[in-house]
Amino acid sequence: MHADYPYFPEGQPMSHRSLGDLQVAGRRVLLRADLNVPMKDGKVTDATRIARLAPTIRELAGAGARVVVMSHFGRPDGRRRDDMSLRPLAGALSAALGGIPVAFASDCIGPEAGAMVDRLADGQVGLLENLRFHAGEEANDPAFAAELARLGDIYVNDAFSAAHRAHASTAALARLLPSAAGRLMQAELEALGRALEHPRRPLAAIVGGSKVSSKLDLLGNLLSRVDLLVIGGGMANTFLFAEGVDVGRSLCERDMAPTARDIARSAREAGKRILLPVDAVVAPGLADGAAAATVAVGAIPADRMVLDIGPRSVAAIAEALSGCRTLVWNGPVGAFEHAPFDAGTTAIAKEVARLVAAGRLDAIAGGGDTVAALAHAGVEDALTYVSTAGGAFLEWLEGKTLPGVAALEA
Repeated sequence: MHADYPYFPEGQPMSHRSLGDLQVAGRRVLLRADLNVPMKDGKVTDATRIARLAPTIRELAGAGARVVVMSHFGRPDGRRRDDMSLRPLAGALSAALGGIPVAFASDCIGPEAGAMVDRLADGQVGLLENLRFHAGEEANDPAFAAELARLGDIYVNDAFSAAHRAHASTAALARLLPSAAGRLMQAELEALGRALEHPRRPLAAIVGGSKVSSKLDLLGNLLSRVDLLVIGGGMANTFLFAEGVDVGRSLCERDMAPTARDIARSAREAGKRILLPVDAVVAPGLADGAAAATVAVGAIPADRMVLDIGPRSVAAIAEALSGCRTLVWNGPVGAFEHAPFDAGTTAIAKEVARLVAAGRLDAIAGGGDTVAALAHAGVEDALTYVSTAGGAFLEWLEGKTLPGVAALEA
């Protein structure tokens, strides 16, 4: 167990090596990180991913490794772009490490990268230029992976957020060097494994977002695992419409109604409960301070849009969660970016945080909008685990094999 991450007390053994299995003193450790962070005018505006990476780097450097950090940034499509250079990230990474200097190489392979790595002493840290400046990265090119491998003796992947991509630095490279998961990768895998593979039951899931069509795999996989499925956001409108509810001008995939009915029927046949809104906050349009009203779902005006769940729905979800022991959450239940349509998501987030603090619930959340909603509610640090992985988190919930994880298990 590592103090920097909230591992579950009953975490299951991992099927791949972690940092504790490595002898890194005096060795060159190629560390795949995800430094694809928000930036403005050359400055990092959200350093969460960097902060979560820091414990792995500190542990490796403290054990005498020569730490060579590599990452992608943006989508340069295999060509060099000054606005997507990782050079500004060297300072941000150094700051996250408490001022430890971070050397920088203006390429990720070749003589310049090799020279930077050769200059590193035991316990020092260097950063390679953007991997995606080379087309071989996204092509998972073996020759490009071999060039990277020349720079290291050991490979550590701490970029779960990039593990759903079969790229050279996440897949091919792991098979060329002794490999292990970093502490952040380990935390993600333990959290998700504990939630879906070995949960305390009953197990609930909250799924929000706009479209049923984009989350069919997610709904299918979750229904095979959970005891309770709470559906919110625009997705709920589609399910309500499928039940014959007039949702007015709301976002709704009317052509997905047969699919929604099939999902509901499958849930009933499997003895699973689906919880839909019973009331809604409606308005003429989506804007801050829009004139809003709360109505029963059977009384949505034809000229209004559903933009949040109402207080009766919040109460019903809170009551249902009070009887659960594990929660997986992906997607807000309303248009939380605009007041007053943030009330439903915020109320649920605070209730989940309360249950976690009381020791009654393990709550794992992820996805960009979900993380933003939790931050908006002020509880992003109050859940059992909040993943910053985005697409990888969603694909894991869908039951898909992640190439970056599979490569560590090979």
